[in-house]
This record gives sequence, C-alpha cells and structure tokens, in this order.
Amino acid sequence: MNSLYHRVSIRKYENRPVEKEKTEAILRAAMQAPSAANQQPWEFFVVTRPNTLEALSRVSPYAGMTKDAPCAIVSAYRTDCRIPSFAQIDLAIAMENLWLAADQEGLGGVWLGIAPIEERMKAVEKILQMPENLRAYAIFPFGYPAEARGQQDRFDRERIHWVE
Repeated sequence: MNSLYHRVSIRKYENRPVEKEKTEAILRAAMQAPSAANQQPWEFFVVTRPNTLEALSRVSPYAGMTKDAPCAIVSAYRTDCRIPSFAQIDLAIAMENLWLAADQEGLGGVWLGIAPIEERMKAVEKILQMPENLRAYAIFPFGYPAEARGQQDRFDRERIHWVE
C-alpha cells in the first residue's frame, strides 16, 4: 500500500551515508515536476554535515528527525526572478516528486514544510548561509530506512470503523 502514512512515519535511518548518485537522481526527478513550465528557478542545498543537520532540526517542532537523518535537502526559491502566480504550488509538487523519487531509489524521507512562516525561513537561511536572493522553502530529511516499510506504516485497518 502506498499511503500518506508511509511518508509521515519514516523517521529511523540506517547509519550510513546516502550515495551521491541517488541524491542527484531524486533531485533530477524533482526538477521534472508536472508544472515545470510555470516554475521560477529554484535551487537545492544538500546537507550532510551532522552539526548542520542538528541545527536544522531545531527550526521547528516537526523537524526533529532531521538530526538523525544522514542527509537532508533544503529547497529554496529565487527572489530576484519574476515570481509566477503559483510558485509555491509548483515547488510543493517538486517536493512531492522528491519523495516519490527517493522511494524509487530505496530511500525513505519526509517533506517538512517551513514556508510561509517567516521566522523559520530566516532561521534556515541563516543556518545554511544562503545568499540574500534565495528564500528557504522546505526541508526533506532522508536516508536508508532502518525498518521495513510495514513497520513504518502507521495505517491500521482495525482502527477504521465503518458506519453504514
């Protein structure tokens, strides 16, 4: 089963670095988002430095798993370009593609949105020392899952009660 529950429950990773080729493969897939014609230029920061991952994990209560991930991708959009009407929607689709591509590469990850909360965006930008023309958008911690997919899935059919 390929449900949303898989996405939010992947939190434990094997203690080994993610292959650079796999990271590039999932980024390539993200750049092929269905609405690519509308997208402004956006960029990715691939973070593998443990102290930077830990700093990112303190950005929001939802980002705690970032410190234990072997890798995280932070997406950013350019502010010096004309912003299309649906820039955030386009980038959201790209982040969805990140998850799907990571899954195909045998990796597990979860998209931790940070925009449009200004203080979180500024915190990420400061941690990564982003240039002034880039705005942080989302964090995607990922790695090789330490558990089988079934163990990560919070979906429990017995907790669904049908009233018909």
